[in-house]
Amino acid sequence: MAKQRVGMIGLGIMGSAMAANLMRAGYRVAGYDPLAGCRRRHRKAGGIVARSAAEVAQQARIVVTSLPSARALLQVAEEFSSGKKTTAIVVETSTLPIPVKEAARRRLARAGIVLLDCPLSGTGAQAKTGDLAVYGSGERAALRKVRPVLRGFSRAQYELGAFGNGSKMKFAANLLVAIHNVSAAEAVVLARRSGLNPALAVKVLGDGAGASRMLQVRGPMMAARRYLPATMKNEVWQKDMAIIGDFVRKLGSPAPLFNATKAIYKATLNGLAKSDTAAVCAVLEAAPRRGLPSPSTRRAERRDRRSRPRRR
Repeated sequence: MAKQRVGMIGLGIMGSAMAANLMRAGYRVAGYDPLAGCRRRHRKAGGIVARSAAEVAQQARIVVTSLPSARALLQVAEEFSSGKKTTAIVVETSTLPIPVKEAARRRLARAGIVLLDCPLSGTGAQAKTGDLAVYGSGERAALRKVRPVLRGFSRAQYELGAFGNGSKMKFAANLLVAIHNVSAAEAVVLARRSGLNPALAVKVLGDGAGASRMLQVRGPMMAARRYLPATMKNEVWQKDMAIIGDFVRKLGSPAPLFNATKAIYKATLNGLAKSDTAAVCAVLEAAPRRGLPSPSTRRAERRDRRSRPRRR
């Protein structure tokens, strides 16, 4: 017997991967994305394409959202709470400010819909293989109801208590990602400049005490100097960096290493904005022996372009 129908709002890098895994797990996935290309890919993968977020709300009791902005979440909450609907639980997986999610939760609650705060740990590449961890928070009974769905696209599901705790954990996780990604790039650049084979260095370092998931996932991209296709675009990562920075400042928590990575990520926006965040390696390789290159210089622009993979 076929499993229940699940909704998916947002069919980008993460959303499309989650939808594909849910379909492999036996679910029928009704999806919507404002971009026609994303809708076409969902249909080609075997998914049901809805004409709007409101239509998804009419087709599935449980809906997963993977959204690019606070505005998108509030718009979806508005559409879900007005008009005919079937949805009872929305699993919100995006990385967004907690006050925005709280506002969406209140709006949906007035319409009898439970919103869960369930951000994810993992890259787009990891999402394709189901190698994601879900940081679940919110109403306990609802979390238990959606657990089978979460298992359809993730390897681990954590219940972290009150609504918003999932996002707090995600901010801490992304702080580590920001640091470990740059530290992996530093190690790859050092290995290359010292004459070591960078691909071999990634393999050997990954088996040592300094290993990290970022070295494992993005190290091969850095060694090959290939940053497309992106599993997390630099231009999108800036949103996450800003959210973490605001949260850190609000709490007055020290974050010297995180703060030190900001200029490096910002430099990727000059020519590598749509490339993977592994492209911080290109920024470090383009750096002179002292300090980082100025993103505004033509020399930095040429170096960034040379670090891009060639189109075949």
